[in-house]
Amino acid sequence: MTCRRGPSLKIILVLVISFLSSCSSYGLPWLSQCTPCPPHLKDQCPTVGRSGNYKNFQCPPNHYNDLASLFFNTNDDAIRNLFSSGSEKEFHLSTLLVFFIAIYFLGIITYGIAVPSGLFIPVILAGASYGRLVGTVLGSVSSLDAGLFALLGAASFLGGTMRMTVSLCVILLELTNNLLMLPLMMLVLLISKTVADCFNKGVYDQILVLKGLPYMEAHAEPYMRNLVASDVVSGPLVTFSGVEKVGNILHALKTTRHNGFPVIDEPPFSEAPELCGLVLRSHLLVLLRGKKFSKMRVTTGSGIMRRFKAHDFAKAGLGKGVKLEDSDITEEEMEMYVDLHPITNTSPYTVVETMSLAKAALLFRELGLRHLLVVPKTPGRPPIVGILTRHDFMPEHVLGLHPHFDPHPHK
Repeated sequence: MTCRRGPSLKIILVLVISFLSSCSSYGLPWLSQCTPCPPHLKDQCPTVGRSGNYKNFQCPPNHYNDLASLFFNTNDDAIRNLFSSGSEKEFHLSTLLVFFIAIYFLGIITYGIAVPSGLFIPVILAGASYGRLVGTVLGSVSSLDAGLFALLGAASFLGGTMRMTVSLCVILLELTNNLLMLPLMMLVLLISKTVADCFNKGVYDQILVLKGLPYMEAHAEPYMRNLVASDVVSGPLVTFSGVEKVGNILHALKTTRHNGFPVIDEPPFSEAPELCGLVLRSHLLVLLRGKKFSKMRVTTGSGIMRRFKAHDFAKAGLGKGVKLEDSDITEEEMEMYVDLHPITNTSPYTVVETMSLAKAALLFRELGLRHLLVVPKTPGRPPIVGILTRHDFMPEHVLGLHPHFDPHPHK
């Protein structure tokens, strides 16, 4: 479950789900019947406190509630109990069924809310309870180990949910410390991942899509080989001169959300329009706040940087950067000029407009870029065609511009 609302609604959602989880954990054990403690048991039964495998929970002496033993235990102990061998009679079929349904649906509604939690442990619990349920059913007609089925069930749920077969195999082997389980576990993980891939992507890929995060895959889409870089650049392109009027910079920062702007030198600073480099939004804000302006349209040189500290242009922490509201520019200053050359990156990464989009995507991802400038192939044209950002490589953007390449068109 994902939430894009304000902080108040996120807090309310967390409180509601926490209340629902608490009610389920406390209320569902009332549906389970009490079970006599196993004879000749070395451990204490029933146990008192957070740890222990046998919870009393409103049961008479020498009895325990097996569903409460799963809900009121630590996650580590609950997983260990479900994986344990030779304890087929500790959990009833109804207990395993109720626990599986509860953990499964609580994990679905909890994942994605504004709390530091994940899916790894809930998926293991759901898979282990489901596997032990199947093993208990089959154990009534054979001598199969229910703990083995719990382990394979956890492996199948993890493989189908997260699709990380190799790392999951290592993690589960570390949990069991039994190398004899390796062939079975590899087979289960392979089958679960293959079946799940036939329907959709993994849960982490799905959550990235739901949250609108532009994640680039390791390999470019096949249809990108039929496109070039200039086919997906989006406009309008906002550029600055090497010495730009303060009012123009302020207007561009207010009307756009771009984080990078090409800087183009024009006469009299160059013989013809040429690409000087790329200037970042954060650096422009620092420069405007410093108010190192001039009334004439002239270059000031690198000496202006001596008026700033080295850390002024460093990457700020979350919420600590200079904001547009911090720049108190007067009407007189709006007509003044500022030299952008000292803060311009004069060696940005560029590609020719005819470069394959697939090759540009791989270059963008491998170098970890934020901006990739597209320049014309032939002279006599404007020095820059456009800028490629992470969003321009997203399949939804590319297919929105070129729907005839969509391998799964909407009917």
